[in-house]
Amino acid sequence: MRLDHEAASAGGAASAGACPPSGSARLSQGVILLFAVASGLAVANAYFAHPLLDIIADDLGLSRATVGTVVAMTQLGYGLGLVLLVPLGDLVDRRRLVVGQSLLSVLALLCVGFSSSGPVLLAAMALMGLLAVVTQGFVAYAAGLARPEERGRVVGTVTSGIVLGILLARVVAGALADISGWRAVYFLSAGLTLVIAAILFKVLPPERKRSAALSYPRLILSLFTLFRDEPVLRIRAGLAMLIFAGITTLLTPLVLPLSAPPFSLSHTAIGLFGLAGAAGALGAARAGRWVDRGHGQRVTGIALALMLVAWLPIGLLPHSIFWLIAGVLIFDFGLQAVHVTNQGMIYRVRPEAQSRLTVGYMVFYSLGSAIGSSSSTLAYAHAGWTGVSLLGAGIAALALVFWAATLKAMPEEATRAIAE
Repeated sequence: MRLDHEAASAGGAASAGACPPSGSARLSQGVILLFAVASGLAVANAYFAHPLLDIIADDLGLSRATVGTVVAMTQLGYGLGLVLLVPLGDLVDRRRLVVGQSLLSVLALLCVGFSSSGPVLLAAMALMGLLAVVTQGFVAYAAGLARPEERGRVVGTVTSGIVLGILLARVVAGALADISGWRAVYFLSAGLTLVIAAILFKVLPPERKRSAALSYPRLILSLFTLFRDEPVLRIRAGLAMLIFAGITTLLTPLVLPLSAPPFSLSHTAIGLFGLAGAAGALGAARAGRWVDRGHGQRVTGIALALMLVAWLPIGLLPHSIFWLIAGVLIFDFGLQAVHVTNQGMIYRVRPEAQSRLTVGYMVFYSLGSAIGSSSSTLAYAHAGWTGVSLLGAGIAALALVFWAATLKAMPEEATRAIAE
């Protein structure tokens, strides 16, 4: 795998082993695939717990009403990692950064696997979430290397890998939990993460040294400047908070009704059920191309409407599991279409700040995920699946209203087509 230069001029060729500056090279399919696989593996760590919440609760003595804090702590750690770690991609060699985070993730996964009590598990989950932000480092890395006219496509492909990583996380977690217990899931991931870190170190070229234009404290503080100066970031980050509050509202308590009568599904079956969300990968792959062609706003509106409509069949889970499958197919397609559209738009501004733009966007993603995971288990404890469905539909409706209210505020540079 390598970075393929389209036409390196005699005097402007990159030095051997150096990563070309943004926009000067076309990423090879092999490197894009590597980014997708690495991102999918990294994000899977934050989603293994979803189909395992009941057995984790039983093993460590956590109540059903509070077990959602396992997911919430992961997301809160993720949010902290976004602020403290991801901006470093605008300051240091990204290859060293992503490899180093991957190696530290191995240690965090082992801590989760060896957890002996609820508080220890929650602390380990927060640490794992902190380091799982390497996923966003990969997205920003790929976006920074891509040419402007292919950036949406590249981000869409890498995000497809993330979607598949989330889905396979549920499948693997469910199957391994039935065979070897929930701890085996995290031990296996630690081994795979170690392997992918070695591949990344070998395949990805080092970047050229950058001038230290900003110190680390100023780099972090510049996040607030980006929010002040870039309306596209403010708007799309707000959408991210709402749509990811919606998906964790759906996923976090889902294991509870599926593992209880009348369904009484095994954890393997619950994990396989998650493959219904494969439509999300299709939504992610196509949305990037639509953004490049100037259809981002139209895609957003249609996708948000689909996410709202999806809660109707989702709410019919007590009557038939097939309604739920249909609803998840629709919801995941809409979610990933909006997510990739959001990223495609924000990466068009401030190319020197790709990592910080990612942080600004994903902090709201993490905040929404934490809100959804915590509130949904409470809703389920007090009002069952109907309460969860009403909460999710309310969030989806709010997202659609927010998008409509901000249409005129979106800068033209974020919505226009980019010529090949």
